[in-house]
Amino acid sequence: MSQRKRSKGLGCSQVTDGEDDTLPTQVERRSQEQVNQKVSELVQFLLVKDQKKVPIKRADILKNIIREYRDAYSEIVNRAGETLQEVFGLQLVEIDTKRHIYILRNNLPRAEGQYLCREKEKEKMGLLLVILSFLFMKGNSVKDSAVWEFLHRLRVYPGKQHSVFGDVRKLVTEEFVRQKYLEITPIPLTDPPEFKYQWGPRAQKETSKMDVLKFVAKIQGKDPTFWASQYAEAQA
Repeated sequence: MSQRKRSKGLGCSQVTDGEDDTLPTQVERRSQEQVNQKVSELVQFLLVKDQKKVPIKRADILKNIIREYRDAYSEIVNRAGETLQEVFGLQLVEIDTKRHIYILRNNLPRAEGQYLCREKEKEKMGLLLVILSFLFMKGNSVKDSAVWEFLHRLRVYPGKQHSVFGDVRKLVTEEFVRQKYLEITPIPLTDPPEFKYQWGPRAQKETSKMDVLKFVAKIQGKDPTFWASQYAEAQA
């Protein structure tokens, strides 16, 4: 005897004869407990990554957490994002839509001058804020030689071990770059090779030019409008 069966696929109203289309889809077979467990695992995974300020790749999420639950990827990621927001005040933000790279942005209220700071890395983030301020005030793109000269005036030397920052050159050129706070790109046709420093995508997400300008103004005891061009750019 032929049986008429209705497909359960979303958006489908097709009726077939004798086909095994009443079997539940893979998504439907997932129990709520299984999905909940994956959400919990992903939240922990993201928090661990964020401790080192390491950008999070979608491929790593799929490989390490989602695995065979690819069909429920959107639900798991969205729910993990909601949990991070509600419990920890962190927002999951995609900073590279082509390569699908994410960061966790801190949405909790932050004290003035602490825009990028987590307690454990307060000193390093303070140095980073100073560098970001220098880049913005100098037109957003600065040669590496100018950056090192600026740090030299602050008595932070790339060739010496610093009591707080450790290996300063490694911190700036590797750690801050890996964390996507800074971008360093070669300047064509330079011999010896020269590089330019710019804000990275994480810096653009975690602070703003207006915040940085206010930071500079506070240090120098001036109103932000004193720097007319930077103030106009920060307002844009």
